[in-house]
Amino acid sequence: MAEKLNRIKVVLVEKGITQVRLAEAIGRSKNAIASICNNKSQPHLSDLKKIADFLDVDMSELLVKTKAD
Repeated sequence: MAEKLNRIKVVLVEKGITQVRLAEAIGRSKNAIASICNNKSQPHLSDLKKIADFLDVDMSELLVKTKAD
């Protein structure tokens, strides 16, 4: 099982946005977004920025924290 490094799927659910809509908005395939949302692959930084901009969140909100505050 892949290590969970991003929270993109969680944020999509919180915002009520589908993976298909995200894929269309940032110009990526539905399969690529599904893979990212399931943590099977990770987005390039440029795509992470596009996702954050589209979802109107800080990029850090899309990543799993590795250390406690």
